[in-house]
Amino acid sequence: MTPSPSLLLLVEDELPIRRFLRTSLAAEGYRLAEAETGEQALRLAAQQPPDLVLLDLGLPDMDGQEVLHRLREWLHAPVIILSARDQEREKIAALDAGADDYVTKPFSTGELLARIRVALRHAAQGGSAESPTYSCGDLRVDLAGHRVFVRDGEVHLTAMEFSLLATMARHAGKVLTHRFLLKEVWGPHQVHETHYLRVFMANLRRKIEVDSAQPRYLLTEQGVGYRLASD
Repeated sequence: MTPSPSLLLLVEDELPIRRFLRTSLAAEGYRLAEAETGEQALRLAAQQPPDLVLLDLGLPDMDGQEVLHRLREWLHAPVIILSARDQEREKIAALDAGADDYVTKPFSTGELLARIRVALRHAAQGGSAESPTYSCGDLRVDLAGHRVFVRDGEVHLTAMEFSLLATMARHAGKVLTHRFLLKEVWGPHQVHETHYLRVFMANLRRKIEVDSAQPRYLLTEQGVGYRLASD
């Protein structure tokens, strides 16, 4: 039996963007529900829970952060934030509040579709934490065995370096904020020590990447955090 196409909920008050996305998403076989306001979005989500939400932060009736907060009280589907370039703090707050990813306006269709595929795949797998191994290209992380391989050769990491990489592997494809990574790896009292992250990320890139200046796996989300490539 063929599974039904994924249902996406688009929460966006700008009609030109909705029209553009309506055409692009339909061409990829997705079903689409559309909301112009936060209240409409919450109502539609309750009536028919979507497989993924595309959420604009700038809505006419309520802040997109409030919509996210109310959705996250019960909805486990991935949420991708659609944000303007000058909303860096809002991006970070949304990711810390449970959003899975963000795409900056203006965005390309290809970029958005790739982010949607990653988020839906991650959700279908129940999160990568269920898998004992992360693999992407020439990089393989054995989470159970605490071993890392690049191009079939084993890479030796310190305990803290492995903890950072393993945390990213469990959330591969997702944007992880500085605050989230610091809390997960160093503990809740170190969430402002971003220099820790810079140092350890530089060390990991030197050991894993072919060219640490142009990373293939450990990607920087400028001003927000990091992402481990997933395909």
